[in-house]
Amino acid sequence: MNRSDLFDALAERYPHLTASDAEAAVKTLLEAMTESLVAGQRIEIRGFGSFSVGERAARQARNPRTGEQVDVPPKRMVHFKPGKALREAVDGPQRGAA
Repeated sequence: MNRSDLFDALAERYPHLTASDAEAAVKTLLEAMTESLVAGQRIEIRGFGSFSVGERAARQARNPRTGEQVDVPPKRMVHFKPGKALREAVDGPQRGAA
């Protein structure tokens, strides 16, 4: 699913919304989430999951082609941890349970 699929799903589920209203709603939500993560805030959506920003320290790596050592600078990474309801929905019924 991509952004335009989200626009379509929202417009389909709520027929009183126009396609441009659905697009604006999705864009506003994604922009707000992006701004929060850039500011280092944690986002928690109950039943879905949480997004947080983690720090990766600088490190030495090796170029696999040449074997030369390379300095990798520190960076911030976005982490997603699925909520229990999402994990259970994705996992579905347990197969082969005795």
